[in-house]
Amino acid sequence: MAKRQPVRTCVACREGKPKNEMLRVVRTPEGEVFIDRTGKAAGRGAYICDRPECLRKCVKNRLFDRVFKEKLSDETYAGLGDANEHGA
Repeated sequence: MAKRQPVRTCVACREGKPKNEMLRVVRTPEGEVFIDRTGKAAGRGAYICDRPECLRKCVKNRLFDRVFKEKLSDETYAGLGDANEHGA
């Protein structure tokens, strides 16, 4: 019997996909926000599809403010966009 993959919902498009097909954005207890490619960083996580349009929607509509219950700076949103474009 095949092992079941956990399903996560994209913050932007609300589509459910297997966890390993999603990007995890994490806010650490220290307040740092970044894309966690390992999926193991400590902190509060939010998942988005690995599609540029989903990240653009999150940045444009400031969706991570709601998810993390904290107003994130413009620099943080800019850094998320830059990190994804460069594959960091």
